[in-house]
Amino acid sequence: MQVHGFKNLLEFDASFGPFNCIAGENGVGKSNIFDAIQFLSLCADRSLVEAAQEVRSSRTEGVGEPEHLFTAGSTSRSMQFAIEMVVPRNVEDDFGTIVSPSITLLRYELEIGYEAPSSSVRHGRLVVEREELHHINRGDAHRHLRFPLSVRNFRDLIVTGRRSGGPFISTEAENERITVHGDSGRRGRPRRALPTRAGTTVVSTINSADDPTILAARREMQSWRRLALEPSALRAADRYVDPQIMASDGRHLAAALHRIASESPGGEPGDVYARVTSRLAGLAGVDIRSLRVDADDTRQLLSIVVCDGQDRELPARSLSEGTLRYLALCILLEDPHVTGLITMEEPENGIHPANLAQVVDLVRDLAVDPQMPPGLDNPLRQVIVNTHSPAVVQLVGESDLLIASEHPVDTPEGRRKALLVRGMHGTWRVDSGTIGGTRADLLPYLVDPPGAQISLFSVA
Repeated sequence: MQVHGFKNLLEFDASFGPFNCIAGENGVGKSNIFDAIQFLSLCADRSLVEAAQEVRSSRTEGVGEPEHLFTAGSTSRSMQFAIEMVVPRNVEDDFGTIVSPSITLLRYELEIGYEAPSSSVRHGRLVVEREELHHINRGDAHRHLRFPLSVRNFRDLIVTGRRSGGPFISTEAENERITVHGDSGRRGRPRRALPTRAGTTVVSTINSADDPTILAARREMQSWRRLALEPSALRAADRYVDPQIMASDGRHLAAALHRIASESPGGEPGDVYARVTSRLAGLAGVDIRSLRVDADDTRQLLSIVVCDGQDRELPARSLSEGTLRYLALCILLEDPHVTGLITMEEPENGIHPANLAQVVDLVRDLAVDPQMPPGLDNPLRQVIVNTHSPAVVQLVGESDLLIASEHPVDTPEGRRKALLVRGMHGTWRVDSGTIGGTRADLLPYLVDPPGAQISLFSVA
């Protein structure tokens, strides 16, 4: 992922594997990575202005104003994004037709500019200045998917197809047009041209089987979710007609679990309930013996019910906030239909210190295992979390860690503080000639603050 000009992401360049933990002090801009990912996802689904209005503002005033996404103090008013992604092998268009992309490993590039307010328009707007979608052939996949994986069981199964022609989307700056090219079989022949300076991306306009690879890229980007689990949403019951996929805030938890249990192999919902219960029972201070979804036909409501060690049935909404968040992640783990990228800030929030190891294990388990074939029991999911917790850092393997810090970047307006993330030295994330993080960088996360003490008795 490469970003320049978005908030404090200047010359930002990071490689992400299946599971990633970004560790750094508060205020360095770790959340801006998630903002950039969310913004790209929204740009594949709606207009640029609508996408900007949903992204967290870095300023206290003018929340939702498009210009606040650009680097503070910069006069260039330009944002560039580049991402490489593996797209689904089968996607459905808006008319119910299932299509397959001609190639599944792609690179998407987007450059966004800003048009200032005029006398007739009182607010500025974002415009597309450049948009491109390139293919990455299977023979080059090893240079792009650099994390440890099984070539036979994983890479050769997710990277399929080939293309000898040009890109699927290209931009001709001199003609100020963006061209959509043909998919496989048409050798990249231009199909139609659209003007630059539009308020929406080309990807967001593709909804039919005519452009299967661009559609697959759109569906992949639309699937990205930023988890922000809210107690009120987690405690809400679901109507029979509600969506059966858990929302990013945790809403529809009961409906999602009910569907997952009903779709379990062999039609045995008890197996799903047992696996979720087993994880919950492993938490210190949580006394849960069983769990199920209660269907109230009279009120047409679904709710989760737990049974404690005294055989008392209690609504799941009576659980603590931390336990509810953990339950939501357990249910997400069981859902094979949730694929793509998942981001989550500080998963340790609301969790008792004694249960941090279980939380880290659970979040890591959400990510695909790159040594095994992807499928219903190993969904193709990528997970990125951030933290400033010493305990979490100590529980995460070095190859999964990225150290976040600020560093100076020279711009036409002078030096600016930008976010830098580094993989740990000696891991796959660090190329030869690149400076990686060291244990010295981890020291603040491995020791208690000066003067911190734990005492069971008061001292007279």
